Amino acid sequence: MKATGIVRKVDDLGRIVLPIELRRTLSIDIKDPLEIYVDGEYIILKKYEPACIFCGSAVDVINHNGKNICKNCIEELKNL
Repeated sequence: MKATGIVRKVDDLGRIVLPIELRRTLSIDIKDPLEIYVDGEYIILKKYEPACIFCGSAVDVINHNGKNICKNCIEELKNL
């Protein structure tokens, strides 16, 4: 992990603010979903990328009837 030197306090509602410089660097826009992971004593935030329900790929994913499917898996299903 890389230290940023940025320290923020948690407010009364449990929120923290991600500084604009950090959001710009990581291309995080207003209302972008973030995934929350816990690794031991670390909390990790990651920009959410929908993944294919079959192979887990996040490349060329489309949503069909509420399910994320990548184009490769669609092609494989067509050939069944």
